[in-house]
Amino acid sequence: MRDRLVPLFQQIHRELKPRAPIPEIAIEFFAFANVNNTIRIRNGRLLVRLSDLLEGAPEPVLRSIAHILFAKIYRKPIERAYASRYRKYVSSREISHKAHLIRQMRGRKRLDSARGHTYDLDEIFDQLNTRYFRGLLARPQLTWSQNHARNSLGHYDPAHNAIVVSRVFDHPQVPRYAVEYILYHEMLHLKHPVTVRGSRRRVHSAEFQAEEKLFLYLDDAKRFLKQL
Repeated sequence: MRDRLVPLFQQIHRELKPRAPIPEIAIEFFAFANVNNTIRIRNGRLLVRLSDLLEGAPEPVLRSIAHILFAKIYRKPIERAYASRYRKYVSSREISHKAHLIRQMRGRKRLDSARGHTYDLDEIFDQLNTRYFRGLLARPQLTWSQNHARNSLGHYDPAHNAIVVSRVFDHPQVPRYAVEYILYHEMLHLKHPVTVRGSRRRVHSAEFQAEEKLFLYLDDAKRFLKQL
């Protein structure tokens, strides 16, 4: 497999940079916790790591990966055909299932506590569950983030069945409805999982968006979050 990968990557490199000399390329499959691929330049060599989930992938998919990695490192536009082919493959049922199992086995998720200094996520979850879901949602692991992240308000991790809310909201000056809205949004992800159609992922389905509008303080919460 590796023997044919280097010539393939060299060919894609030549297509992307026809006038540039091809550097030495080292490729290895690596046990990432997800379907990740990386490329780095070290002492004039290109070091490529591919997810071991992609070992045995069809040649057109490997060509797409090579194009995407080279385009990123050389800051060139990624051709739509290559991107679409790669997304379609990694979104396939077989690869998605394998990736889910790998995240559970290899992924390490540090979980803190649902009880913060100001708000208790377990308590808020139970109240929202009764008010909006008739108490039918099974409670996942709930935790405040390890740091005061502002780039991610919250997220639901299906591999670890956990909802994480940014600790920046565990503060007396943050209105309760803002915390409720963030947790409610992630609870909707629990009820309406991401679906894949062809090469497209649907994160917020029509049903998801319709239920989100049922949140009582939606406008107030969005106004507050926008100020951040």
